[in-house]
Amino acid sequence: MLVTSSCRVEILNLKKLLDRTLKLSRSAAGWLYPVIDGEWEILSGIRTEKYRFNTAEKLIHTTKKNCAKYPFDAAYPKMPSYLRRAVLQHVIGAVSSAHTQSGKSGKPSMPSRNHYMPVFYKDNMYRKEEEGVFLKLYDGKDWTWHEARLKKTDLDYIRKHWTGVKAKSPVLVKKHRKYFLQFAFEQGVELTGKEAQGQRICSADLGINTDAVCSIMTADGTVAARKFISFPAEKDRLYHVLNRVRKKQRKHGPQSVGSFWAYARRLNEESARKTAGAIMEFARENKADVIVFEHLDMKGRKIRGKNRQKLHMWKKQEVQKIVEHQAHRLGMRISRVCAWKTSALAYDGSGKVTRDPENHSLAVFRNGKQYNCDLSASYNIGARYYIRELLKPVPATERSVLEAKVPAVQRRTSCVYADLLKLKEQMAEVV
Repeated sequence: MLVTSSCRVEILNLKKLLDRTLKLSRSAAGWLYPVIDGEWEILSGIRTEKYRFNTAEKLIHTTKKNCAKYPFDAAYPKMPSYLRRAVLQHVIGAVSSAHTQSGKSGKPSMPSRNHYMPVFYKDNMYRKEEEGVFLKLYDGKDWTWHEARLKKTDLDYIRKHWTGVKAKSPVLVKKHRKYFLQFAFEQGVELTGKEAQGQRICSADLGINTDAVCSIMTADGTVAARKFISFPAEKDRLYHVLNRVRKKQRKHGPQSVGSFWAYARRLNEESARKTAGAIMEFARENKADVIVFEHLDMKGRKIRGKNRQKLHMWKKQEVQKIVEHQAHRLGMRISRVCAWKTSALAYDGSGKVTRDPENHSLAVFRNGKQYNCDLSASYNIGARYYIRELLKPVPATERSVLEAKVPAVQRRTSCVYADLLKLKEQMAEVV
């Protein structure tokens, strides 16, 4: 499996030169849009991407045949060849996307704003030497090499984590009035191929009050480790900002709180990264082979009630996305199970639980037992994964016998931890 990761490094100098380079690159892209769009009827008929690109490149060169019509080299002299090709490739993709999306609705609309960011190809625009990193930039008259000063901490991070990993050409990124070089690293990894019987999983229940509850489980139902992950300071800071948003919005209207919402989103994203990092650290310490989540899809659902703002700010998908990427880098697999009633059903099979009105995270089972609701849900998540994986390779005749003895495993929406234990007992008898 090929995993691509990105790393962003801040450039501490060369701001004016980078401004000129970015402005010229976007100007070239804006110059190419009408040219490629005007010839798209010809270019769209070429199915091979390589020949389409070569044909488009011939249109912009200053030959005797088309010098007056497409004088690109006259408008942008001495532009590095790799940068020119990168801009052209970007424009071809944008024009193709515009024509594809328009369909029969009418004339395709070109992008209203040009967001192109130049790519610094190795040896042509980017050079790494012992003295440092050098970039070829436009100084207003010519393209010349300049040394880029980078943070020592960023260089140490790349040296520590990405030494020996294949790096692609960096892309210039401008964010918050600062310039960065964004590197992409490609590495081939082999995911674990253990069968379900020998797997060790980390089942994670993502929540709102408690960020995550993780349990390390084995196929026989043994719970080897548990962990509650919560960052109360980050939550307090986020809720404080949201309260300020509500107060200012009541006084001055919704248009007055744009900066507060941007700050709240950054706090929320940081909390998601910390939660994902804590889950990965716990799974790595306990040598988990698979990390199991709930399939949380709330698209199209209307959220009502007093907690609707918390649910809107819940970064469940972002946490799973970060964990999935980091897990694949370490060779771990990611799996998801049905989320229905994982929290509503007791892990011991006693049925539905009732929440303590004073402490919502505490569940009361029908037999009177009190237990943490999120921890019970993490047991059920791991059990549903194992029930599915254990029954998958079993022949149909044997599976029907097992399902007759343990009827609860026929419906994945009602499986709990106790059903896994019963299934293991029956499977041992059958074998």
